[in-house]
Amino acid sequence: IMSRGSIEIPLRDTDEVIELDFDQLPEGDEVISILKQEHTQLHIWIALALEYYKQGKTEEFVKLLEAARIDGNLDYRDHEKDQMTCLDTLAAYYVQQARKEKNKDNKKDLITQATLLYTMADKIIMYDQNHLLGRACFCLLEGDKMDQADAQFHFVLNQSPNNIPALLGKACISFNKKDYRGALAYYKKALRTNPGCPAEVRLGMGHCFVKLNKLEKARLAFSRALELNSKCVGALVGLAVLELNNKEADSIKNGVQLLSRAYTIDPSNPMVLNHLANHFFFKKDYSKVQHLALHAFHNTEVEAMQAESCYQLARSFHVQEDYDQAFQYYYQATQFASSSFVLPFFGLGQMYIYRGDKENASQCFEKVLKAYPNNYETMKILGSLYAASEDQEKRDIAKGHLKKVTEQYPDDVEAWIELAQILEQTDIQGALSAYGTATRILQEKVQADVPPEILNNVGALHFRLGNLGEAKKYFLASLDRAKAEAEHDEHYYNAISVTTSYNLARLYEAMCEFHEAEKLYKNILREHPNYVDCYLRLGAMARDKGNFYEASDWFKEALQINQDHPDAWSLIGNLHLAKQEWGPGQKKFERILKQPSTQSDTYSMLALGNVWLQTLHQPTRDREKEKRHQDRALAIYKQVLRNDAKNLYAANGIGAVLAHKGYFREARDVFAQVREATADISDVWLNLAHIYVEQKQYISAVQMYENCLRKFYKHQNTEVVLYLARALFKCGKLQECKQTLLKARHVAPSDTVLMFNVALVLQRLATSVLKDEKSNLKEVLNAVKELELAHRYFSYLSKVGDKMRFDLALAATEARQCSDLLSQAQYHVARARKQDEEERELRAKQEQEKELLRQKLLKEQVFVVFSVILELKNYVHTCPLYAKKERSKKGGEFDEFVNDDTDDDLPISKKKKRRKGSGSEQEGEEEEGGERKKKKRRRYY
Repeated sequence: IMSRGSIEIPLRDTDEVIELDFDQLPEGDEVISILKQEHTQLHIWIALALEYYKQGKTEEFVKLLEAARIDGNLDYRDHEKDQMTCLDTLAAYYVQQARKEKNKDNKKDLITQATLLYTMADKIIMYDQNHLLGRACFCLLEGDKMDQADAQFHFVLNQSPNNIPALLGKACISFNKKDYRGALAYYKKALRTNPGCPAEVRLGMGHCFVKLNKLEKARLAFSRALELNSKCVGALVGLAVLELNNKEADSIKNGVQLLSRAYTIDPSNPMVLNHLANHFFFKKDYSKVQHLALHAFHNTEVEAMQAESCYQLARSFHVQEDYDQAFQYYYQATQFASSSFVLPFFGLGQMYIYRGDKENASQCFEKVLKAYPNNYETMKILGSLYAASEDQEKRDIAKGHLKKVTEQYPDDVEAWIELAQILEQTDIQGALSAYGTATRILQEKVQADVPPEILNNVGALHFRLGNLGEAKKYFLASLDRAKAEAEHDEHYYNAISVTTSYNLARLYEAMCEFHEAEKLYKNILREHPNYVDCYLRLGAMARDKGNFYEASDWFKEALQINQDHPDAWSLIGNLHLAKQEWGPGQKKFERILKQPSTQSDTYSMLALGNVWLQTLHQPTRDREKEKRHQDRALAIYKQVLRNDAKNLYAANGIGAVLAHKGYFREARDVFAQVREATADISDVWLNLAHIYVEQKQYISAVQMYENCLRKFYKHQNTEVVLYLARALFKCGKLQECKQTLLKARHVAPSDTVLMFNVALVLQRLATSVLKDEKSNLKEVLNAVKELELAHRYFSYLSKVGDKMRFDLALAATEARQCSDLLSQAQYHVARARKQDEEERELRAKQEQEKELLRQKLLKEQVFVVFSVILELKNYVHTCPLYAKKERSKKGGEFDEFVNDDTDDDLPISKKKKRRKGSGSEQEGEEEEGGERKKKKRRRYY
């Protein structure tokens, strides 16, 4: 029996009771002793335990319930329900303690005990509403059993649609599932069911309104919660956040005051502590930030709260440049953060950038961009990171990000410059356009001068496009700008001036102003004697002039500064190769590959492969070594392709080896694929032409050689011209071959290979002429002259020729053949002379006959001409008589005038008389004319 202030415990086997006053409850052990002794019913144990709980005596509360489970009297009606209540109450207490427990092991023990108690209660009455509600709340606490909790709340609501705990549980689940409208509906139903609900219901409604962006209603809900419970920390924090988000001075002040009230009420509330830490971060009071955030971290087991605390700590260390601590807390925050809380990843990405770990930095920013796909800062940073990547796919991603940034913020100069820099490799015109936009923004909107770096880059792009005049203009402008800016940072801008001066010198080289280029390179070296590239360029200029020794000296100067410089060794190696000194050249490239930093240097490996390939062209090569050299070259080219699958030069080399092995069709396929990939490698064109020659497609080969000369060589390249001549020779176009070789001889008069080939063509042409019985004396004499020249060439070459380029014995053989032909030359000359005399006599006779025939034809033509003249004259005299006859016949208006004119006939009669006396031929003509006149009269009359 229980009253408001006391409880009665029936004494065993009597009608008496012991009354315990709630204000003076004894120790728990004493009460337990009484209850055991009197064999008290279980419901009294539970009632006493709850009273102890209300008074904050939780230890006695637990002792009573634990003892009640064993010693409580169950000998009464409906004791099962009390038995279930005992277990559920104790389990609920353990659940409550587990929520507060910080130690993970202790928390796990409490949850285990609660689970055991609820399981025991399930066996007594499984579907009791209170039991199901307690069990559902426990499932919510465990986090991963939300669906199970939802099913239990749903079961309760089916039995009791207005059950408030079930409605609130459903609201909580809907909110966590981001169904904010559904959650709000459950809260409203609970409030309608019981308008006197605690403040927490309004608090839940306020959070729903915030998520639905109904901020005024949220403010009202939080305010109402505070009216109901002035110590509702959640409502204070909610109102504070709304005030702070207004970003006005008064609102911020109100927000901070609300947070302070909440802190006063509950100094250990992690939500309050984190918000206060955030506030003090913007106040730049970083020590308070760290104190509050650490306090928050240690007062919660909720990972989302811990993530926020770590983030506040990390950014406070970040702004203080304590990057190690910042990295640690950013990383820890990412471990606790939910998928939607990406701010720690943004900070962690910055820390990775600071550490130079671009790969991990990119991954962090990718996570941020996934959550916020159009975030400007993230796209800009990722664009910058990927722009420096060697992976073309990532560079394409960077290009896309930076284009989006420039579309969203067209006035972002940095983004335009980043975009221009990434476009420099693939889209020169696009890069120029981006630089142009950046320049325009700087000049028009920022009102600033264009930095010399940009001017230099624009000049370099114009240089690559071949716009040498524009390039020069920008390089000079960059130098002027750097000179003007040097007063602010002399060291930095002097460095830019040096780079621009070097670029200007390269431009002068391209413009063939070698003296100006040399002067600039030497000026740079006077101030910066360690500028290796200047030595290399001076050496290259000397090499191009043919001064190999001077070039070698410049390259060695570069090696004095850096004895392992791969470019210097490569250039020296190329000098040896140009002089066909294969052994020394090979050693230079092998030295590069022995260095750890350049052991996979692609250029050196290709050069070695080319050396092995070149040995296959030597006429005195050891046949036994040929296959071994082919295999070595092939192995090197394959290794290059393994390192760089897109290396076209290695593919070209493999094609060359296949051609040497006789696999011409396969080699042609390789060359064709390389040429399809790029049309800018001259060797591929030449190799395709070589294959055409081997396949006897000489016309195609000639066309390919000629196209190659036009496309790649401004001046005659004797090597390519020699290839062209060979193709012409093989297809029988000896005259064209001769002219081609003579052009090459003008370029390289001392080239013994050219001399050999000229001699060979002269010999073949002469042989062809001498053997042709139709050849005239002039052709034969010229052939003999050319044969003598060929003989002299072969004789000379057989003694002093370059045995590394052709077989001297072959020259001697050809000289003997020329000598044999010359010994027969007199016979051919005599034959040609006799034939020439016969032809001359025949021509004279033909000319005489032609002259006689011409004179005869001339006489006939004169006779015809005179006949025509006489006929015309007769016709002229006949016309007036004809006109007179006509007028007489018609009797026209002027008949009388015509008839009176009797003098018209007089000249005619006189002429007739004179003609009759002039001779027989004229008379004949006159008579003939007279006959014609008569005929005409007869025709008209």
